[in-house]
Amino acid sequence: MKKLLVVLLVSALTCNGFSQQKIKLGHLNSNDLLEAMPEKSAAQKTLQDYSKQLEDQLTTMQDELEKKYNDYLAKKDSLGDIIRKSKEEELTSLQQRIQSFQSNAQQELQKKEQDLLKPIIDKAKKAIEKVSKENSYTYIFDTGTGAILYFPADSDDILPLVKKELGIK
Repeated sequence: MKKLLVVLLVSALTCNGFSQQKIKLGHLNSNDLLEAMPEKSAAQKTLQDYSKQLEDQLTTMQDELEKKYNDYLAKKDSLGDIIRKSKEEELTSLQQRIQSFQSNAQQELQKKEQDLLKPIIDKAKKAIEKVSKENSYTYIFDTGTGAILYFPADSDDILPLVKKELGIK
């Protein structure tokens, strides 16, 4: 679908664009660009360190659960009903806390990754825009994702015309 959109866009540009203005197309692989940026390595290191902290905490919690469970199994038959029930509730509660921690840790890790990568991506976008303007590129395509990275702000959005053609309001 993305390739079709790119082909249609290029076709429309070449059919209409040559009579109006010179079209200059460019491309880059944003994945390669991000990997080449030194900030990306630092962000990955920070993310790995944070991930390790979360894993260590999870391991500690799981070890505690395992120890308490083994202790419970060893003493289960000698415990009174109230104490046994209390120990079972404690084990269940600890297991639920571990599951909650895992879920929250995954969300936090994703948020941390986004927070670390956003400034790097913004820096790359600004550089792409600057190079595009300085070198008079009309459109810059991302070969890594199939997206358009740069286009002039004054370009026409033809969505309303296409909707009209398709009978969509």
